Amino acid sequence: MRKSFVLIVIALFLLSLGASAQQALWGAAGIVSPEIKDDRTVVFRFLAPDAKEVKLTGDWMPAQGWTPGSEVMNKDAKGVWSYTTKPLESDLYSYSFLVDGLKTTDPNNVYLIRDVATVFNVFIVGVGKADLYRVNNVPHGSVTRRWYDSPGNNKSRRVTIYTPSGYEASKEKYPVLYLLHGMGGDEEAWIALGRTSQILDNLIAKGKAKPMLVVMTNGNVAQEAAPGESVLGMYKPTFQLQNTMDGKFEETFQDVIKFVESNYRVIAEKKGRAIAGLSMGGYHSLHISRYYPNTFDFIGLFSAAIMPDAKVKSKVYEDFDATLKKQMTNGYQLYWIGIGKADFLYKANTEYRAKLDKMGMKYTYFETEGGHTWTNWRVYLSEFTPLLFK
Repeated sequence: MRKSFVLIVIALFLLSLGASAQQALWGAAGIVSPEIKDDRTVVFRFLAPDAKEVKLTGDWMPAQGWTPGSEVMNKDAKGVWSYTTKPLESDLYSYSFLVDGLKTTDPNNVYLIRDVATVFNVFIVGVGKADLYRVNNVPHGSVTRRWYDSPGNNKSRRVTIYTPSGYEASKEKYPVLYLLHGMGGDEEAWIALGRTSQILDNLIAKGKAKPMLVVMTNGNVAQEAAPGESVLGMYKPTFQLQNTMDGKFEETFQDVIKFVESNYRVIAEKKGRAIAGLSMGGYHSLHISRYYPNTFDFIGLFSAAIMPDAKVKSKVYEDFDATLKKQMTNGYQLYWIGIGKADFLYKANTEYRAKLDKMGMKYTYFETEGGHTWTNWRVYLSEFTPLLFK
């Protein structure tokens, strides 16, 4: 009798769990957002029956300064707010909702990415360039987070490393691209926002890029690792940290190279090394490649900051012209510069190219529409990597 009672209680408990799970499924199934139509229009929906106003803000909308534009959504009789875009070009897009002025994510879209201290939803519209950003039916590489010893910074630090499909089973040595993030980013930025693994998987599978390792560092030497991934715990990320553009990262970059070349089967020569980065990462790439002028055969500057603040004093930034000339004299295979016409660093890049022209230092220039955005930086990575290690 007692045994039967226990079995009944357990059965009722399991049924209640099942009912709860089913209820959760039913509650989520009624709203689809975003809904990408065949004509590339996208429908967004948000349930907020008591809200007075709901707006959609997305990175495809004309920006208002540094802030993406927004559009008012329409409310139906059931309290569901909706908005349909015009046909969008093939790309990866981010968006959020503004509910009576409060910014929030889409509860019906589980795909979220963090950029510094902001979290937003993302979606992909095909067919076109965004197909490079998808997970396609091709051989996939591996992505690992490793810790390396950095004597120059007196700490262990975290790095994200992509190894191409076949690396584990192979005995051959591979070239390496060191890929650096911008201000406020960390070792998670390129793999999440930049879609590095998807881009490399797809380009390699098509035979458009050589199989290579991609090493994505943390350029903030004040940090061991990305927020939430170190002993400091789950603190709120901030945009600007100490020692980001003062020469320390550039000076100690050999710690990263030493770790990679001691732990991976790579071509430990100039011809097997490339370095590139966006914004602050482009600044780091420029100065690392110049400070160690016979280390990299391939250099990429994506929307790069160029010169240090006049108040910053570091041996890394001394003799700028002389070390740049030495880099030119030593030779390299590719010096690649990409910038958007609306980028706030466009003038600085124009002036830097004039300096290179005057020196006779050869480079490849790639100009796009738009500004200082991941939309451009994903394109630059897609254009830059097929040119490497040929």
